[in-house]
Amino acid sequence: MSSVLYDTPGPRAKRRNVLFTIVFLAVLALVAWWVLAALNDKNQLAADKWSPFVTDSRVWTTYLLPGLMETLKAAALSILIALPLGALLGIGRLSDHRWVRVPVGAVVEFFRAIPVLLLMMFAAALYREFTTISSDFRPLYAVVTGLVLYNASVIAEVVRAGVLSLPRGQGDAAEALGMRKGQTMTYVLLPQAVTVMLPALVSQLVVIVKDTALGGALLGYAELLSQNRQITANYGANTIATFTVIALIYIVINAIVTHLAARLERRLRRGKKSATAAIPTQAGPADVKSDAISGA
Repeated sequence: MSSVLYDTPGPRAKRRNVLFTIVFLAVLALVAWWVLAALNDKNQLAADKWSPFVTDSRVWTTYLLPGLMETLKAAALSILIALPLGALLGIGRLSDHRWVRVPVGAVVEFFRAIPVLLLMMFAAALYREFTTISSDFRPLYAVVTGLVLYNASVIAEVVRAGVLSLPRGQGDAAEALGMRKGQTMTYVLLPQAVTVMLPALVSQLVVIVKDTALGGALLGYAELLSQNRQITANYGANTIATFTVIALIYIVINAIVTHLAARLERRLRRGKKSATAAIPTQAGPADVKSDAISGA
């Protein structure tokens, strides 16, 4: 018995898979034991390294929560700007006019090829040399600028791929009804492509949240991850505990974003199914007339 992707394993293959699983789990347990033993030798598992996160509220009110707010601020600004800008760039790449499609494609490929950290550093240098923005706000501006330029280019490719994945008949039907290119894109193609693009868009939103940490590493932006230096300096060099707590915070944020996106995707799919099911129930005058003729 076989499927499209692989052949169904037989008895020998099943035993081999079980053996590989046991070996992998054993190796993983040994690696985990070695890591924990090394941490214990360095006194990183001692209770006094972890207790401040439970017993001292100042760790949260002074460092973690303010850093989290800065991370969410930079991520929210970047998302609010990058999403519509990326959609416009993606639509521009699908334009029938060469004078629109080629420059937009060059912009997208240019910013998509540059690492986001370089974009942040260039933005910081430009703001420092050519603007009067205060040094207190300059890191935020640089982080948001770099995230917007890079992620808007990636989102543009996501939008273009999502629209091109739709059946060609959708655009042909809209054209046959007399709809212009802009109307077809706005009312026919983009609404249907949203559900196709949503998983990739959610992944990119998660990337935006995590990439705010780059601003704290080199630009001095006081985001969540950068707070580890302050915490370890004031609470006894508890580096491992601090990084673990910060990592858990990132996991919770990204899990919330993914959960909300999954709910939105299910709602959109249910809306499409209900709309499709409602179409046959609508009877116009022609239907009533044909029913009357058939009844006669």
